[in-house]
Amino acid sequence: MNSDLKTYLSNILNDAIQNVTSISGGDVSQACKISTPQANYFLKVNNAPDALTMFQTEAYGLQSIAKTNTIKTPKVIAYDVFENSAFLILEFIASKSPSAQDFKTLGTQLAQLHQCTSKYFGLDRDNFIGPLPQSNTHHKTWVDFYTYQRLQPQLELAQQKGLLQDSECPKPERIKNKLKPLFKDITPSLLHGDLWSGNYLISKNGTPYVIDPAVYYGHAEVDIAMSKLFGGFSESFYKAYFLECPTDENTSARIEMYQLYYLLVHLNMFGRSYYGSVKSILKKYF
Repeated sequence: MNSDLKTYLSNILNDAIQNVTSISGGDVSQACKISTPQANYFLKVNNAPDALTMFQTEAYGLQSIAKTNTIKTPKVIAYDVFENSAFLILEFIASKSPSAQDFKTLGTQLAQLHQCTSKYFGLDRDNFIGPLPQSNTHHKTWVDFYTYQRLQPQLELAQQKGLLQDSECPKPERIKNKLKPLFKDITPSLLHGDLWSGNYLISKNGTPYVIDPAVYYGHAEVDIAMSKLFGGFSESFYKAYFLECPTDENTSARIEMYQLYYLLVHLNMFGRSYYGSVKSILKKYF
């Protein structure tokens, strides 16, 4: 970190920065831990053209989840631009490896978050899934929202990138016709939106936190689908969650369908290594 940025952040924090430690694992932004005499903070820095908007929507998502009083998020301290780079400062959460009880608490609290509802599917603003734009235009039905705001944009992007052929991508009406039998009686739930194992923390005292959200109002099982895609959640998490939000005969098919969105995102972000998984689901359902 250069001295000018350190001075700028010190003024925001009203405290002298004593130490800066890089943190690995971020796919999108540089991350580090900032230590001052008074507290520790988590800093993300990104010089992409839309980085400030990304951090603004991330902050909005964290605050939206926090306001539900269901599951904790790190407090948002500040976000701004300095010398062509945007940054986001959050409360630093010292974490530990999760126990079965910690996962149980996380599952229960996620179910409570999903009980926060809305009159529509979507959000009052667009945001991002990783570095990719995520549209949240309001829809009255889940099948319309998931078709037009989730699958169609990623399918079109994959075609533009040459990762999928036009013949491999179902048209919106076909998607809707196939999904309608699976998407019955679904009400909007506030979602984390990108709930994989890297996006939760268990604090030293066992309190679950979620980070890096891509929030909107959608079907609760979307978060469960993402949690199952890359592993990292124990059986006690799912047992606690489904005690509050039971499954039905279409849950497994819906979870696979929701994983299609995230696999398309990964295809568009990382390339052909995800083609086989995407193609398999497309062939199975469409």
